Amino acid sequence: MKKILNTKFRLLLIAIITMFACPVNYSQDLDELLSKVDSDGSPELVYGIFKGTTIINGQSVEIAGNNDLRFLVSHRFGDVSRGLYDFFGLDQGTTRLGFEYGIKNHLSFIIGRSSYEKTYDGGMKIKILNQQKGARNIPFAVTVYTAVFVNTMRWEDPERENLFASRFSYSTQLLAARKFNKKLSLQISPSFVHYNLVKSTDDQNNIFSLGLGGRYKLGSRFSVNGEYFYLFPGKTSDEYSNSLSLGVDIETGGHVFQLHCTNSQLMFAPGYITRSDGKWSDGNVFFGFNIYRNFSFGRKFESDSEISFTQ
Repeated sequence: MKKILNTKFRLLLIAIITMFACPVNYSQDLDELLSKVDSDGSPELVYGIFKGTTIINGQSVEIAGNNDLRFLVSHRFGDVSRGLYDFFGLDQGTTRLGFEYGIKNHLSFIIGRSSYEKTYDGGMKIKILNQQKGARNIPFAVTVYTAVFVNTMRWEDPERENLFASRFSYSTQLLAARKFNKKLSLQISPSFVHYNLVKSTDDQNNIFSLGLGGRYKLGSRFSVNGEYFYLFPGKTSDEYSNSLSLGVDIETGGHVFQLHCTNSQLMFAPGYITRSDGKWSDGNVFFGFNIYRNFSFGRKFESDSEISFTQ
């Protein structure tokens, strides 16, 4: 009995000494916890992981804000290695025009049309998680992107039986990103592409890829971006390369300009993921740009500088 009492006394003494010897640590932990919660107890959302809804070619975790209509003009000039005769690719190019409309900051619908193979696309982005801290700590944002693409080129041989379903391809991407600080954001993008029709029996209908992207801010309205898509074995053809793109984002009021160099001339998911035919090592690089214009419905801003591209 005496041994039990001695043991209990020692444990109580240790607990008392610990409590009074370390009061600062306990108060610091409490202050840190309280500082992470807003006055109303709501979590603090992290905004601006990326400036646009695309990093360069690929989608970012960002979506159009609630009741925002975003107009996107994308263009890729020709191969710069063609030299002065083709004015370093400016004589050729492909263009995509697109619209994005956001609903409740969690869902956006996307439509577009590319000049390459007269391709129409329609899809949606669903934001599953917002990066946030405070009452609920979520270290990253997660968005799902899924779309269908239709090639509307005339058939080379209109006399043969051509199935309309052969024109379709599909893509689904899981986008997960984290804003580590005010300057650095990184994203990982596991991607899947399916073609209803491929060129030969050696080509794969189902193609898997892993995308990596990042952004580093050099100023309040200027950042450098990078993006890479790795094709897993079983891709469509050895003539295609992994997509690698480098560029900058420039925000000017109600517009965002993205200027970049890439080895992919195509601006829709099956194109830039599986059909990048340029090689950086050979100088087969395409200069291009994306231009965003945001139109907000139901929200009032005193000036263009208050327009947010990242809801």
